[in-house]
Amino acid sequence: MNKKILIVDDESDILTSIKIILERRNYEVTTVTSGADCIVELEKGFRGIILMDIMMPGMDGWDTIREIVKRGLTEGIAIEIITGKGTIDRQKMNGLESYIHDYITKPFDIEKLISSVNRCITYLSERNN
Repeated sequence: MNKKILIVDDESDILTSIKIILERRNYEVTTVTSGADCIVELEKGFRGIILMDIMMPGMDGWDTIREIVKRGLTEGIAIEIITGKGTIDRQKMNGLESYIHDYITKPFDIEKLISSVNRCITYLSERNN
């Protein structure tokens, strides 16, 4: 079972706290601070769950997801949004719904985050069998 997670967030406190939480539960965690770095990790072969912040400078989360789709890097990944924005921007999400498995708002409940990640792991393992 693939327990790899890529956290994409420009806030170092968020990266560190989520990384610690997930590593304590035996996940293999990689962190990056930008959408561009996320693309680099995918091009290097990352497969697993992406926890994607939406509000980042430069290439925001929506632009990053669109770039992932455009480059054909969707195989073997599941994307979950982690954001401080409480409402979903339906206009920006338009056309990306099938790539997004959950929308988690900050501050988030740790157990709900873990539960969501576990659902994505199950989804990926079932899809790859």
